[in-house]
Amino acid sequence: MAMIVERSMSDGWLTNTYLVAAGPNTDAFLVDAGGPMEPLFAKADEHGLNVTHILLTHHHGDHIVDLGQALERWPDATVLAHPEERVPGTTGDLNPGDEVEIGGLTVKALHTPGHTSGMLNLLVDGQLFTGDTLFKRSVGGVRAPGSTSFEDIKDSIMNVILTLPSETVLRPGHTDPSTVADELEHNPFVRIWRGLDPEGSESCTALGEPATLVLWGPDYDGGHKAWVRWPDGRDDIVPGSKVER
Repeated sequence: MAMIVERSMSDGWLTNTYLVAAGPNTDAFLVDAGGPMEPLFAKADEHGLNVTHILLTHHHGDHIVDLGQALERWPDATVLAHPEERVPGTTGDLNPGDEVEIGGLTVKALHTPGHTSGMLNLLVDGQLFTGDTLFKRSVGGVRAPGSTSFEDIKDSIMNVILTLPSETVLRPGHTDPSTVADELEHNPFVRIWRGLDPEGSESCTALGEPATLVLWGPDYDGGHKAWVRWPDGRDDIVPGSKVER
């Protein structure tokens, strides 16, 4: 029986919330709580699912804005997050390497710092919920509250996510799914990290400061995300809207 994965995406932030279960008429869990809840309530009723856990990838508001609404529907649900990502309503810690058994599924927490220090990716039955670490053809930024570094997010993507089997389905925190194989081949950030494409050398202004534009890449919302290098040699990933070319 195929695992049930239902997705709800918010109109503004394009944030995904996932409803996941081993099959119908069993316990289930949510990944994040930033998409509209009503469609997932309907899907839970349709499949006969009882949400016993809500697993948070990280603490940013667009991923938890509807947590209260989810808990009104499932007040006994256990809400788990990395200790550094706890928000009001969190009832327990989910540490790197922890495994949680839910309705016949085993969910493993993988630590992927970069976009935030305690970012978790959730691996279950050949699918990885990547939060804001890796998107289809793009990557997470390292300028949001709680972020760490370019080096961290690169390591998380290259040495945690993309070392999984090529057929692993990637379900990001925003917009559309992908696979490990597709991102290895087509993600422009990854292609440079793999040595397949050259770095750019265009001069630009980023966040009001002079920089080198290493890559003018796509972002999940149809805009751009920029990999820039500062004069002191530090690399950074910033929103395209903050770059003047």
